Amino acid sequence: MSKISQILSVKSSSDYSLIDSGDGEKLERFGKVVLSRPDPQALWAKKLSVAEWKKSDGYFSRDESGGKWALKSGVPAKWEVSFGGLKFWIKPTAFKHTGLFPEQEVNWGWLRRTIAKAVKERGFEGHFGLSEGEGELAATSPEVDGVSRETLLSETAFNIEVLNLFGYTGGATLACAQAGAKVVHIDSSKAAVTWARENAEISGLKDAPIRWIIEDARLFVEREIKRGRKYDAIIMDPPAFGHGPTNELWKIEENFLPLVENCMKLLSDKPLFFLINGYSAGYSAVAYENVLLSLVEKYGGEIEVGELTIEEENDKEELQARLLPAGIFARWFAK
Repeated sequence: MSKISQILSVKSSSDYSLIDSGDGEKLERFGKVVLSRPDPQALWAKKLSVAEWKKSDGYFSRDESGGKWALKSGVPAKWEVSFGGLKFWIKPTAFKHTGLFPEQEVNWGWLRRTIAKAVKERGFEGHFGLSEGEGELAATSPEVDGVSRETLLSETAFNIEVLNLFGYTGGATLACAQAGAKVVHIDSSKAAVTWARENAEISGLKDAPIRWIIEDARLFVEREIKRGRKYDAIIMDPPAFGHGPTNELWKIEENFLPLVENCMKLLSDKPLFFLINGYSAGYSAVAYENVLLSLVEKYGGEIEVGELTIEEENDKEELQARLLPAGIFARWFAK
C-alpha cells in the first residue's frame, strides 16, 4: 500500500470564479451574479478594495437570529450555471450555501475516470452523458460513442452500483451516472433531493438510473445490510451535525465510525472505491485515512488523502495564486 497526499485545486471557469478572499469572507461569481459570504478559512487580507466588494450582487450576514442574504434588485431566486461538465441551479439559502460546491469538481473528474475504466473492463464501453472530452455533456445526442441511448438506459449497461450518502444537490451522483454507473442518492432533506433531481434534469440526466431517496443515512444503510444489498463503491460527505427526516440526531463524533463500519458491510466482493469528504468537522484527512486502512488489509489497493482548494483569480502571473481551503478528502481505491 502507498499513501499519496495531495492538495487538489479548482480553477476559474466561464460560470464560476473565486474573485477574492480574506478577512473571513469570499467573493465569488456564479454565472453573472457576484456574491459575498463568510468563510472562516480566509485568514489573510483581501486584495480588492471595500468599494469593489460592495459592487457584489448580494452578501450573506449573520446575527443572533441566524443568517440571511441581502440581494440587489433583479437577482433571481435561482439561476442556472454550467460547471464541471454538469448544470446546477444556484439558490442562495439561509445556511449561506448556493447549491454548488466548486471544490468538488476534482472529485467528480476522478469519479468519472474510475467508473468509466471499470465499466469498460467489465465489458461495456458506453457511458451516459460524456463525449470523448471528459466532462463535456452529450445529453441531447441520440447516441454516445456509437451506443444508442436506449441501450445506455438498459439495466445491463449499468453494471457499477454506487451509494452516495449525504448527497445534497447531487454533483457526485450526476458525475457517477454520466460515467455509466447506477446510483442510489440518499439525503435526509426533501428540499435537497428535489434540488438534486432538478440538477439532473437540466444536466440531461433525468432518465439516468438514479434512485432518489429521502432517508436518514444510518437507517438506510442498516436496512440495506438486512436486505443483503451490495455496492461497488460508496461516497459520503457527512456533516458535523444534523438531523434526519424524522429528527434523528447526527453527531459526527458519535455516529461517523459506526456508519462507515456498516457501509463496509455493503461493499461487493471486488469494490472500486470508498470516498469520504469533509469540511466543517475539524478532522484531518489523516483521520479519515486511518478509518479506511481496513479496506487495504482486506482488498489491497491504495489510499489518497489531501485537501480540496479553490484557486483565486490572479491577474499577476508572476505571483502564485492563493488557494482557499475548502475541505478534505480520503479515498481508497482498488488497483
